[in-house]
Amino acid sequence: MPHNPCESCPISAPPPSPIATKTPQISLSPSSLSFTTPQMGKNLGFLLAFTGLLISSAVADWNILRPWKSSLVQEGLKNYCESWRINVELNNIKGFDVVPQECVEFVGKYMTSSQYKADIERAIEESVLYLSKGCCSLKGDDKDAWIFDIDDTLVSIVPYYKKHHFGGEKLNVTSLEEWMRKNRAPALRETLRFFNDIRGRGFKIFLISSRRECLRSSTADNLIKVGYHGWTRLILRKEADELMEVQKYKAKARQGLVKEGYRIWGIVGDQWSSFEGTPSAKRTFKLPNPLYYVS
Repeated sequence: MPHNPCESCPISAPPPSPIATKTPQISLSPSSLSFTTPQMGKNLGFLLAFTGLLISSAVADWNILRPWKSSLVQEGLKNYCESWRINVELNNIKGFDVVPQECVEFVGKYMTSSQYKADIERAIEESVLYLSKGCCSLKGDDKDAWIFDIDDTLVSIVPYYKKHHFGGEKLNVTSLEEWMRKNRAPALRETLRFFNDIRGRGFKIFLISSRRECLRSSTADNLIKVGYHGWTRLILRKEADELMEVQKYKAKARQGLVKEGYRIWGIVGDQWSSFEGTPSAKRTFKLPNPLYYVS
C-alpha cells in the first residue's frame, strides 16, 4: 500500500492575520456598566436622544397636530360657505333650491347674527344717503313712487326657516303659506324706519310681492300689526300670474305703474328678481338673503 506522506505530518496553525482587531473591553461593577470605547458611548447617547425626539413628536402629533388639522378643515369650510353666501348676494349663484348641507349651520348662524342686522342697516343707510343727496325731484303731483318687497324686506320670515333647517330643506309652499296666515312675521326695524321716512317725504309706496292673492287679508293684517301703515297699493300675484316667473311678474307690475304715470325712484328688496327687467328704478337697494332664491 503506498505511503501517504501527509498522514504522519503534524498540522501547523495558519499564520495570524495581518489586520489587528480590537474588541471593546467591558468592565462590570456593581454600580455601572461602562464601555471603554468612547465612540460607542457617543453613538448610544445619540440613539437615545433621537428615540426620545420621535416619541415626543408622536405625542405632539396626537395632542396638538390633530386639533390643528381639524381647525384647518373647519376654517376651510367656513371660508367656502362665506364665499358661497357672498356669491349668492352678487347673483353669481342662481336658482338654487336648497342651501348646501355643509353650509346650513353657517347660514343659520349668519341669519340670526348681529352681522346680518348690520348688513341690513348698512343697505338702509345707503338708501337714506341717496335721499339726502337730493336724488329725487318730487313734483308734488302724487306720481313719485317707491317700491318695497315684503318677505325679508318689510317683515322677516326667518322664524319659519329657523324651524325648517335654514334653507336646507326644499321649500314646502303649503307649509309656508299656512305660517304666513298666522301673521307671525316680525318687522325688520331698519326697514320700518325707512318706510316711514319715505312716506313722510311724500312718496307713494307700492308693495310688490310674490305672495299669492289668496294671502291678501293675512298679509295686510300682518303688516299693520307690526307697524306698517299708509302704503298706496299692495300688489300680489293673481291666479293668471302664478305660472309666470317672479322676475317677469314684478317687471309687469312696474310697467303698469309707469303706464299710470308714476316715476319709480327706488326699490328695496332681498331678491334680484325684484329689480331685474324693465322698467327698473333710478336706484335699487338689495338686502342680504342667502336662505332661498326666487326667480
